[in-house]
Amino acid sequence: MNDRMTETILIVDDDEILRSRLARAFADRGWRTEQASCGEQAMETAARLQPDRAVLDLKMPGIGGLEVLRRLRDASPRTAVVVLTGYGSIANAVEAMKLGAVNYVTKPADADEVLSAFGGDAPPAEERNDEYLPPSLAEAEWHHIQRVLTDCSGNISEAARLLDIPRRTLQRKLKKLPP
Repeated sequence: MNDRMTETILIVDDDEILRSRLARAFADRGWRTEQASCGEQAMETAARLQPDRAVLDLKMPGIGGLEVLRRLRDASPRTAVVVLTGYGSIANAVEAMKLGAVNYVTKPADADEVLSAFGGDAPPAEERNDEYLPPSLAEAEWHHIQRVLTDCSGNISEAARLLDIPRRTLQRKLKKLPP
């Protein structure tokens, strides 16, 4: 029996498919998992369970992810939190870090990406005092372009229209290596 089974990870996301896939993947890696589909349910579960770690979606109906993070810090201060964002919003991710999240991951993300965002066996959030270094402007642009392109199912013309840049400019940016 893996000694990780004593550690609990709470997965909070309104996307049922992503939530259940992450839960299954974490369970396969030896974690005891709990799931919540909204902020209200997350707070009830966190108050009862006091999880070791939590994966929290930023954009949810009802109580949003940032408010859940604020409340989670009070209800379960030892819980380390990684924030998931499907929108690549750097400003929201930075705000989440200021509120006590240990890291953030852009969707789509797999279990290994999320676990590495916790920093391996990182100490609980209250014991960490490392400074957050925001991504460079080039990195933020690259991630934003990748998110829009993913949302457009790889359609470069549609992505260029949404980004409000010429198609050829987008093609040139995509040929460059990520920063």
